[in-house]
Amino acid sequence: MSIEWLKDWVNSIEIWQDIGIALGIFFVFLVFRKIFTNYVYKIILRLTKKIPLDIFTNIFLAYEKPLRFLFVVIGIFVALLYLPLHDYYIVKSFRTIVIILIGWGLYNLASIRSNIFSTMTERLNIEVDEILLPFVSKLIRFSIVIVTISIIAGEWEYNVGGFLAGLGLGGLAFALAAKDSLSNFFGGIVIITEKPFSIGDWIKTPSVEGVVEDISFRSTRVRTFAQALVTVPNATLANEAIINWTKMGKRQISFNLGVMYSTPKEKIKTCVERIDRMLREHEEIDQELIMVRFNEFNDSSLDLFLYFFTKTTSWVEYLQVKEDINLKIMDILEQENVSVAFPSRTIYMENSGEGYRNLSKDIV
Repeated sequence: MSIEWLKDWVNSIEIWQDIGIALGIFFVFLVFRKIFTNYVYKIILRLTKKIPLDIFTNIFLAYEKPLRFLFVVIGIFVALLYLPLHDYYIVKSFRTIVIILIGWGLYNLASIRSNIFSTMTERLNIEVDEILLPFVSKLIRFSIVIVTISIIAGEWEYNVGGFLAGLGLGGLAFALAAKDSLSNFFGGIVIITEKPFSIGDWIKTPSVEGVVEDISFRSTRVRTFAQALVTVPNATLANEAIINWTKMGKRQISFNLGVMYSTPKEKIKTCVERIDRMLREHEEIDQELIMVRFNEFNDSSLDLFLYFFTKTTSWVEYLQVKEDINLKIMDILEQENVSVAFPSRTIYMENSGEGYRNLSKDIV
């Protein structure tokens, strides 16, 4: 009995020794992790920044956290291998975690905050719209997650082919259930490919007017001028007429200026010439097309037609230029003693033997 107890005691001592050694191995890897994080990683990162290609720097930055976690995983893996445990599940678990870490790094690399996209577009001389980068980034990250899950499933000997076949069989039902989501997704693709607007553009549609803040798989977010945030489904935007005010090269001003019927012909001609000259000498008016013409005989006024463009497209500056033009037109009319007409009517009454008699005049 004493011999059996002695054997159990010796075995327990050996187990505790194995556990102690395993913990020691784990702590050694923690020390390696500390050294790598504080010294080796910074040295490598400093060396990669000296390389002309920025892609290596981007890769190291994307894998910074996965590499730190990898030392912990390796320490646990080596420590568990030293213990008398089932190696099969330990190896499987280690391989799974490594796959997750690789996917994690790729996921970080595909982030819009990463410089990988800008570097690639500069090297390949490709012009990429601001809307396209977030969309492509989200699509690539989603694909990385799906591929990582599929590889892990295959690692644990799940039938990935059967799973994908099951998805194919249920694809029709899923498509019917997610019809609106798919419509919004393809609407987003239409918006990106046709590029009716970019992030930061001022747009106007039958649904919303404001500044575009973001576009995702499902919807586009627009900040209205009342500072409300409106989320519009991409399918709705893709099927609507979109006015992009930001794309204006210049901004139109067009209106009719009505003067009184009592204005002499010479005065009208002088006003037209002076207004035209004033517009052509104005620094903020585009000189490509300026039209000032005596246009028509209206019901209660003689109408001068003005059509021209401001150089600025900014709404605030546009209103300032428009105000300045209006004030200058008022000065010209005052100097020429010409009055702006207002809606009026003159009534004549028939008086027997005397023809028509002016009963009242200029009744508003």
